Amino acid sequence: MAKGRTIVTRNAVELAKALGLKAADAYEWEVQANLLAKLREVVTKSKLTHEQVAKKAGTSRTKITSILNANLDHVSTDLLIRILGSLGYEVNVSVSRAKIAA
Repeated sequence: MAKGRTIVTRNAVELAKALGLKAADAYEWEVQANLLAKLREVVTKSKLTHEQVAKKAGTSRTKITSILNANLDHVSTDLLIRILGSLGYEVNVSVSRAKIAA
C-alpha cells in the first residue's frame, strides 16, 4: 500500500468533497446518522430485542441488527423513519439554507 497524504475533514460535506462525492450525499449521511443515533437510543431505552423491533417494523431481525450495527448500505432514510414510527416516534424534518454550498 502506497503512503498518501493525510486529509482531515471537519464534517460530512468536507468528507464527501475529499472523496469526490456530491455535498448532497453528505447531507443524506448526516440525516441517516442522526436517525440511527435516535433509533439506537430508543431501542436501548425500550429494552426491546432486535426481533421485537423487527416485528413492529415489519422487517427482518437481521436487517434491524445490521442497521443497529451502523451498516446502512442499502438502507433508505424512509426505512429508518418507518422503524422509528413503528416504535411510536414521529420524525420531524426541517430545511434550512446550507452553510456550505452543495
